[in-house]
Amino acid sequence: MALRVLIADDHAVVRQGLRMILGLDNDIKVVGETTNGREAVRLARELCPDVVLMDLLMPVMDGVSATAEIRQDLPEVEVVALTSSLDDAMVMGAVRAGAIGFLLKNAEADDLRNAVKAAAAGQIHVSPAAISRLMGQVREPSGPEQLTERETEVLTMLARGKANKEIAHDLRIGQQTVKTYVSHILTKLGVHSRTQAAVYAVQSGLVPAGELTPPEAAESMTREQWWSA
Repeated sequence: MALRVLIADDHAVVRQGLRMILGLDNDIKVVGETTNGREAVRLARELCPDVVLMDLLMPVMDGVSATAEIRQDLPEVEVVALTSSLDDAMVMGAVRAGAIGFLLKNAEADDLRNAVKAAAAGQIHVSPAAISRLMGQVREPSGPEQLTERETEVLTMLARGKANKEIAHDLRIGQQTVKTYVSHILTKLGVHSRTQAAVYAVQSGLVPAGELTPPEAAESMTREQWWSA
């Protein structure tokens, strides 16, 4: 079945462009559109999409608040944040609210479609420019509770973009067990999302920086360029 996507953006031209780009992929179906965060929350509850493409600056309710409400009420619905400009507070707000992806609106069409598919699979997909902002904002927690060997293993795989299903397959455990490990990891690290946990994995040396970026971005950037982006 096609991935079900809800678009939330207050600019008609942007919504039309997103709909056209996604419509070129038979594996993706746009099931709804809205112009504000409050309506995005209502439609998410009504339509139960796989992914919400969420503009962060919208009237009535902003995208960060809407993301937080959707993720709290509908944890099975993933959110990819969209913005036309990067602001440190905005990036962190979206990540803390639970967005699994973060893209600039000038992203390539393929990158947008890849972000939607990655989000639906529970994989992190963040533009290199946004990741550089996260690196400046997410610091290693002071004295985090020690992760177990298996939790460290799960964190490493999570940071490399593996979805719960892939982690479960590779470790030969159930998906619910993986979810429990991820929950413990977030609690111990004192972070709010998989994306923050992935950034922590890079900062602590568990995963090379380039492995956190989308594959197509990693191929075109050296490690030094990535860190200084």
